[in-house]
Amino acid sequence: MSDVELLKYLETLITPQRRQRFIDVLELRTRFITVAVEDVFQMHNSSAVIRSCEVFGIQDSHLIEARFGNRLDKNIALGAEQWVDTFTYSDSLQCIQGLREKGYRIVATTPHCESCLLEDYEVRAPIALFFGTEKEGLSQTVLDEADEAIKIPMVGFTESLNISVAAAIILQNLSAKLRNSNLPWQLSEEEKFEKRLDWTKKSIKHVTEIIERFKESS
Repeated sequence: MSDVELLKYLETLITPQRRQRFIDVLELRTRFITVAVEDVFQMHNSSAVIRSCEVFGIQDSHLIEARFGNRLDKNIALGAEQWVDTFTYSDSLQCIQGLREKGYRIVATTPHCESCLLEDYEVRAPIALFFGTEKEGLSQTVLDEADEAIKIPMVGFTESLNISVAAAIILQNLSAKLRNSNLPWQLSEEEKFEKRLDWTKKSIKHVTEIIERFKESS
C-alpha cells in the first residue's frame, strides 16, 4: 500500500471542504522563513508565537528550552500546534547550527544594536528569525552568531514590544514581502503531500485503527 493510496482513502473520511482547505492552505505555506523562540518564560508567549506562525503560513518553528522547559500552552495556541511543525532544543547554539546546516541565515530581532528597520529589510535567502526572552531579549550567543539583525521602528518611550506582538508584526510584514517576490518560497510538491497526509490523519478519530484495517483489506 502506497502513501498515495492511503491518502486517497483517508480523504473519503473527511469532508470535501476540509480536503480543499488543506490544499489551499498548503499553497501558501513556506519554510523559506522560520522562527526560533529562545528561553521564553511566559508560556502563553511562546504559544502565541506558534499561533502567529500558523496564521502567516510559516510551517516550522523552533523552541529553545535551556532554562524554563516546556513553554507551549495548547489553550493559547488554539490548535495551531497541529498545523505547525515545532522542534525543541536544549541550547541556542544547537538550534543555530542545525538551522545553518539547512541553509538558513540567522536573523536576530532586537532593538538594541545596529539593526535594519523592518520596513527596509528584504528577504533574499532563507532566514531564521530569533526572538528572545521578555525582559532580557536574545542571549549574547545568538547576537554573536547572527548574520544580521532587524528591529521594529518605534516612536514612543517604550523600547520594546511583547515577544508575541513583535513576532506577529514581523511575520506579517516579511511573509507578505516574500509572497510578492520571485523567490522559491513555496513548499515542494513532496512537502505538500507529506503535510496533507499528516493533517488528514490528525482530522480523523481513531486513525491508527482505521489505517490498520485498510492495510489488512488492501
